[in-house]
Amino acid sequence: MAIGRNSVLVALDVGTTKVSAFVARADENGLLRVVGIGHQVSVGMRSGAVVDMDALEQAIRATVDAAERMAGEIVSSVLVNLSAGRPSSQTVGVDIAVAGREVGDNDVRRVLEQGRAQAEPGAREVLHVVPIGYSIDGARGIRDPRGMFATRLGVDIHVVTVGAAPARNLAACVERCHLNVAAMVASAYAAGLGVLVEDEKDLGVTLIDMGGGTTSMAIFYDGNLVFADAVPIGGVHVTNDVARGLSTPTEHAERMKTLYGSSLPSSADEREMIRVPLVGEAESEASAAVPRSALVRIIQPRLEETFEFVRERLEASGMVQLAGRRVVLTGGACQLQGVRELAARMLDKQVRIGRPLRLRGLADSTAGPAFAACSGLLHYAASGETDVAATKQWEEKAPRRRLTRMGEWLQSYL
Repeated sequence: MAIGRNSVLVALDVGTTKVSAFVARADENGLLRVVGIGHQVSVGMRSGAVVDMDALEQAIRATVDAAERMAGEIVSSVLVNLSAGRPSSQTVGVDIAVAGREVGDNDVRRVLEQGRAQAEPGAREVLHVVPIGYSIDGARGIRDPRGMFATRLGVDIHVVTVGAAPARNLAACVERCHLNVAAMVASAYAAGLGVLVEDEKDLGVTLIDMGGGTTSMAIFYDGNLVFADAVPIGGVHVTNDVARGLSTPTEHAERMKTLYGSSLPSSADEREMIRVPLVGEAESEASAAVPRSALVRIIQPRLEETFEFVRERLEASGMVQLAGRRVVLTGGACQLQGVRELAARMLDKQVRIGRPLRLRGLADSTAGPAFAACSGLLHYAASGETDVAATKQWEEKAPRRRLTRMGEWLQSYL
């Protein structure tokens, strides 16, 4: 998937709260420049999974149409992120005979395909097949074996699988918009590619993508993805807690969370009063005045619960030592005041907020943590990663899906 000059790449981030699309071209220096942007409120998603295909289809169509108009391009193929389906990680080691000749691209592809076949998950979809280390005749630590001579070529691969139904439903919804799914990428993996610097990925880092419906996590070490997981809690759950706790409509709860919310209390919270419109009442007729501390007392426990789940999943992975003491937060929910400090306290690590890197043409409104996954999808496509085994499945399935839709269309007229 490596790109050349004037090549067009399209990233589609389908989230619980928003749908966004970036259209990018490579300039004369090979750097990506975003030439088209679209984003809409997401409808039809819950905790990262599709619950209303018709509503989500309309949101995707509107988003891609806005990006197409801005870029002056017709979009036919997109890269899509996935945060649902409970990602699962496993490491598989395989080797093949090379017969003493030079290792080529076909050998690398063949050993990856064999590793994927050994990790075939049955009812789950293979999302990524990422090589984390090659070996030549038993000598380990080789990053790229191509061009070397070997009798046997081995590889340790990290396989990420997800539930089949969420992945297939999302792909089907995108294809209903007359778009082909070139690849589907785990949200945290994409966000990591978008916001992490090379030293972080080499030395070890944990990426936490705090979305609207899910909180995804990924661990990078030695330049590779070595663990991926997700918990079904996000910013929407905080908003719902505020709406229930203060008996206010959801849209007002979101506004109060954004303007006045914090995950850590302060000494001035008791003195600062907030007007809260009540559910079922006209805003001008009935509202209550509550101290800001009441809002903080609702938000803080939910975020503490989220980071407790994240910490448990990371400890259970056995990869905590590889991740080191570095954590990078992305996603719209991480922009809430005090989240960085709370994460540092709960996880006992150094924490920073990650924003899209190495992309030109982004406006200030789309250069924040909420668009990390979308930017990372572009880097995934441009990097030419050897994740061909996972990408290939969508290319193979697309023609069958198109034939199925054509058959259904013909049948409806018989």
